[in-house]
Amino acid sequence: MNKTIEITTTQNVTIEYELAPLRERMLAWLLDLLIVIFGYILLYQLLGRILGGSGDDTITFFLLPLLIYFLYNIFFEIWNSGQTPGKMATNIKVVRLDGKDPEWSDVMLRALMHLVDTLFSAGVVGVLLIKTTGKSQRFGDMAANTSVIRLFGSQFNYRLEDILSISSLDSYQPVYPQVRRLSERDMIFIKNLLVRLQRYPNSAHAEAMEDLVTHLMPLLDIEQRPLDRPNFLKTLLRDYVVLTR
Repeated sequence: MNKTIEITTTQNVTIEYELAPLRERMLAWLLDLLIVIFGYILLYQLLGRILGGSGDDTITFFLLPLLIYFLYNIFFEIWNSGQTPGKMATNIKVVRLDGKDPEWSDVMLRALMHLVDTLFSAGVVGVLLIKTTGKSQRFGDMAANTSVIRLFGSQFNYRLEDILSISSLDSYQPVYPQVRRLSERDMIFIKNLLVRLQRYPNSAHAEAMEDLVTHLMPLLDIEQRPLDRPNFLKTLLRDYVVLTR
């Protein structure tokens, strides 16, 4: 079973995510490395034509790929909110453990620590740390207080982006304002049930969802049973975030 991590956002809402498995992180790294190598070959040939053959070629040959590799990771993880092209292809993302997107200083640390985690150790250090640490963190993640999570595209999954995209009551009108009667623990229970249903869509979890909806209806003065139960629960989560933060 893959490891999970709970991230508490600035709105004081706890979201559970599945940590990206080692194989997906390695695949993303390989894809990014291939892109960097291809870009390096093109750039090296271009510089060779512009500068011509010289004794400086040896220095350029060794230093240029490192520079491109660092700039590649830094640019994409800042510009694309924690995702390089390789991470986009494997549906994983770098996040800070406080729920925010990585800042430039975090990305710089992660990139620099690749020297130890991957380049100088042939990836052995990074692999061992990702496999053995509780939050699947290599040295770069530890230094930047980040980890890498797996993203889902399911109707049941309430993503971190859904929470952070809610700006204010001006941009979102709560459907069930009476949700304030519930506690944060109640909302975490609702969120966990949706995650379990998404991960294990069996009759037991579906029945648990029906029981939860039955329990919530009198508490929230809802007389007509919602037709789309997962969307009803997700709406309660969204309403609670807007009304209580």
